[in-house]
Amino acid sequence: MARAILRRALSLTAASGHATPRVAAAFASTSSSPSATVVSPRSPLDDRLHRLLRSEITYLAERRPPYPPPRSFKSFAVEDRPGEQWVRLRSRAGDDEEVKVEATMFDGAAEPIPEDAPLFRRVESLERGPRLHLSLIVEVTRADRVPGFICSAWPDELAVRHVLTLRAGGGGGAGASSDGGGRGGRNFEKLGAEEREAVTKFLEERQVDGELAEFLHDYMANKEKMELLRWLKTIETFVDK
Repeated sequence: MARAILRRALSLTAASGHATPRVAAAFASTSSSPSATVVSPRSPLDDRLHRLLRSEITYLAERRPPYPPPRSFKSFAVEDRPGEQWVRLRSRAGDDEEVKVEATMFDGAAEPIPEDAPLFRRVESLERGPRLHLSLIVEVTRADRVPGFICSAWPDELAVRHVLTLRAGGGGGAGASSDGGGRGGRNFEKLGAEEREAVTKFLEERQVDGELAEFLHDYMANKEKMELLRWLKTIETFVDK
């Protein structure tokens, strides 16, 4: 049927005197190639989406490029994998102790300053920007005990929220000891002043402190940028298909 239609079209154009040998040859060549395929053009919507993606990728890659992430911080080695929403840091103190820190990406922010707060506090809050939050799980493996800590990392400080005692060797998982209560440990704020000071000192001696919180905020901001850039490139590849 297609060949008959093509022959009829060629005969008509030849009869009218408008066809040229080159045009006829082009039609003949197309019709004689069984493997010829017609590539449909992208829709206007796809073209617009592609331009927007390319513009955003160029902006991130050239004007706000992520930097190569550091592989270490102080005594910690940084373990990170593309696509993961967390990062792990490990540090060893001799042969009998290991400190492991697992940090999430940004998972919250501090409550905004109320509208009836003093003007200088509201201006200060606007200049500083939002106080983003990271969650940390800290484990210190020591012989038969594994002290654990759930912490909040703010841009300029680290706050302990709960204190745990985990079973060593992974037996029974992350089960709390008998003094840990049924909801994952003891509330740090409910400890006595001396206990809170001892916990804070214990962590600071292992470099789990405000400097680590600041490092993790910078690291996660950069990781978030890298993940966004990777995701945009994946979408661009999908649109191009």
